[in-house]
Formats: sequence, structure tokens, C-alpha cells
Amino acid sequence: MTFKFKSSDQHNEVANHNLSRGYLVVLLLVFGAVFFTIFTAFMGFTITGSKISNAKLNSEQALQIAEAGLNYYKWFLAHHPDDIQNGTGEAGPYVVPFSDPEGDVIGEYSLEVDGNLACGAVTSIDITSTGYTTKEPNIERIVYARYARPNVAEFSHIVNANVWAGPDRIIYGPYHSNGFVRMDGLNNSKVTSGQTSSWCYYLDICTASPQFASNWTSVNGVFGDGDGSDLWQWSVPPVSFTGVTVDLSDIKDRATNSGGQYYGPSGEAGYYVVFNSNGTYTLKKAKSSKAKGNAWGHSKNFLNSATTVGTYSIPSSCSVIFFEDNVWVEGVINGRVTVAAAAPDSTTDPRVVIVGNLTYANEDSGLLLIAEENINIGLDVPDNMSINGIFLAQKGKFHRPYYYVSNSNSADSNPDYVRIQNSMSDYMYRNSLTTNGTVVSNGRVGTKWVCSGGVYCNGFEYRYDYYDRDLAIDPPPLTPKTSDNYQFIEWREQE
Repeated sequence: MTFKFKSSDQHNEVANHNLSRGYLVVLLLVFGAVFFTIFTAFMGFTITGSKISNAKLNSEQALQIAEAGLNYYKWFLAHHPDDIQNGTGEAGPYVVPFSDPEGDVIGEYSLEVDGNLACGAVTSIDITSTGYTTKEPNIERIVYARYARPNVAEFSHIVNANVWAGPDRIIYGPYHSNGFVRMDGLNNSKVTSGQTSSWCYYLDICTASPQFASNWTSVNGVFGDGDGSDLWQWSVPPVSFTGVTVDLSDIKDRATNSGGQYYGPSGEAGYYVVFNSNGTYTLKKAKSSKAKGNAWGHSKNFLNSATTVGTYSIPSSCSVIFFEDNVWVEGVINGRVTVAAAAPDSTTDPRVVIVGNLTYANEDSGLLLIAEENINIGLDVPDNMSINGIFLAQKGKFHRPYYYVSNSNSADSNPDYVRIQNSMSDYMYRNSLTTNGTVVSNGRVGTKWVCSGGVYCNGFEYRYDYYDRDLAIDPPPLTPKTSDNYQFIEWREQE
């Protein structure tokens, strides 16, 4: 038998060949693993992206379905006003299927409807709509809206007469007059007038301004030297002052029979109301003074003296306090409350005199102050005065009279001019008045007096006006409306 042995070179060649094959296998395994990892990651990314995309699609569809629920109930209320039970007579929630244009059900919305009542009347309706698709019912979007008629708190001012905003005025919020508006101040929102144009010579707000009155200058419904003229509009539909004023007999009835508080004639010069920060008010009777031949509290707009009647809680079921007499008021309001001074069954037209600051204890507070005649700013008020609320002078105006020194005992023939004693002359001049809310005045508003030569001579030297959006959304009871048409006054998505 013959044995053949491979040479050393042949042995090395075989070994190298086998080693090369091993490297190749290792490389294939490595690249295969890398490819598999990349492929797996890519597929995971693709699948995840698809899931995210589908989730976003279903989320967007859920939002649109939820909004469809709001629009449905808006339609329903247009046909069934104040029905907060979806025509079922039972409490919700109400689940309604949602179909695409082809008629296929692709989701549902669930509605929760709550009515907000004040003194037995529906003031607004809160609608919460939860939408979701049939594919992904766990992906929900929730939207909330308040449905109500717009009210006077949408404006900083509503005036039923010609009005002049002087160069020191700073006005935040919509400002409207059914008459002409001379705007020399600064406005950051719309200033609107129900008038078209006129010769300025005929307008009472032009008489002190030769630059407007000369040569029978023609002016638009809104005119003046103010910087916000881009926001001026005229020939707009007038705000019906009959619509924005209130039914005083109805307020009296609700204060008497729906859980509010009613006070008849005082037998004195009226009532003095001091609001306390704990949600109560202290009631006093204003005493008449014969020292100068008249009731100083009424004709001089300050209190000579008052006797305490008691301290009471603001009514909770119907936060309306009705006085069939004149009212002096100041203090810190806690809660949303309406105060009215009126005598609807009498020829007497009571007034309100604000004798101090009117502030809020918290952000949930609000005030509606109604006078059948004027709302006057008193004489001995803070130098830097702040008042918060909706101030409605139904037949009169919101103003501060011209106070002047005189020792005469006779009554003033012009209610805009009030005699005072020399000892109180310092109060003729006040520094600033900040109003946070809304002024509704049948007559021309005025809290600063400018005498000959354009010189400040009485009242508040500086006035700052802000409108309170919270009062527009959640007003005090029986706040007057500016339209009979219900609309969404608030919309937001909830988490």
C-alpha cells in the first residue's frame, strides 16, 4: 500500500481556503443581523408611524364629531328654546350616532347639557360634547360651549346720546353710542356710532371746539383727534335702548317672589348699602338733614348720617336686591349680585349714588347696579376711585355732577350742578376714576368737567375704562341683553 502526503504548501492552501469560507460566513451573519435589525427597526417605525397617523386621524375626527354635537344642540335649541333635556324629558348624557355623507355611522357624540338659572329664568346653557370614532372609541375629544344671548357686558359703554371722550380717556373694549361720538382719547377696540354724518356746528359735543365747528364742518358718526381711528365705525345698526334696559316691574317681582330681597320706601332719604367681603351687606337708612333746608343725602350726593338696620347675606337662590327708594352704595362684593333702585309703580324715579370704591372679593364676583334715573358719583369719594360692575342708568345718565361752593339754601335748578359748602371744596377735584366693567347710560356720560380754555375744573382729572369679559360670559342675574338671538359666547376644548 502506498501513502501519499500533501506537501506543506498544499496544506496551507486548504487551510486558507477554509478560513476564507469561515470569514465569509461570519460576514454574512453580521450583515444579515445588521440588515435584519435595520429592517425590523424600519418596519417598527413604519408601523408606529402608521399607528400615530391613524391615532391623529381618529383624534381629529373625534374633535369634529364633538363639534358636530355642539352644532346639533344649537340647532335643537333654536327650535326648542330652553329645553335642556334633548326632548326626552330625562337627564342626560345623550348619545347620538354620527354618520358620514354616505350614511355610514363612523362615530358618536355624547352630550351633557346644563341650564344656568337665575331667579327662575334660564340665563345660559352649558353644553359639553364628547366625540369619538367607531374605529377608536377610546380616543375622545371633549369640547365645551356656553350658549346664551349676548348681553351689555360685551361693551365698555352703551350710550343713547351724543358723547365726547376727551384726550385723557383710555378705553379698553367696544364703545358704542346711538348718537355721535367725538373720540379724542385712546381706544383699543371698536368705537361705533348709529349716526352717519352731520354738520358739527349743530352738535353739542362740538361747541367747545372751533376746529370742528368752524365753516360748518361736516363730521362722520365717529370723529375726533384720537389715535385709534382705524377701529372707528359709523352707520352701524343702533343698539335698541328699549331692549337693553330692563323690566323694573319684573325685577321687583322676582326679588319679592323668587328668592331675592325687596325693600319698600325707606321713609327717610333712602338706603345706604355697604357690601362686605364675606358675602354680606350692611343696610342703613340715610337720614334727611334740614340744616340747609333739604335732604343733603339726596341733592348733595353725600351722606349726612345714617342709622343701621342690620347685616344680611346676599340671597343665594336669586341674588337680586330691590330698593323702592334712592340708594347709596360702596364696598367689596363677594358673589354675583344685582342691585336695583326703582319705583316702577310710582312717578318717582329713584337714583343711585356711588359713595366709595366698589371692588370684588374674588374673580367669581360681579355686580349689576341699576338706577331708574341717574347713577351719580358722590362728592366725598376717594381721590383715586375704582368701581367694578355693570352700571345702568335707565332713564337718566351715569355721571358726576359739577360741584361748586355756595352758601345758598335754595335748590339747584340744573341737576348737573350741585352747591356744596366751602368746607368740602377739596372734594370738587379728584385724581382718577377706574371703571372695570360696563356703563349703560340713556344720557350723555360725564365724570370730568372742562371749563373755558379747555382747563380741567371739576370731577376726575383722569379716567380709565376697562370692560370685563367675565361679566359677558357669566353675568349677574337679569343682566339685560343686546340681542334676541342665542349664540355661543364661549368655546373651549377640555382635557
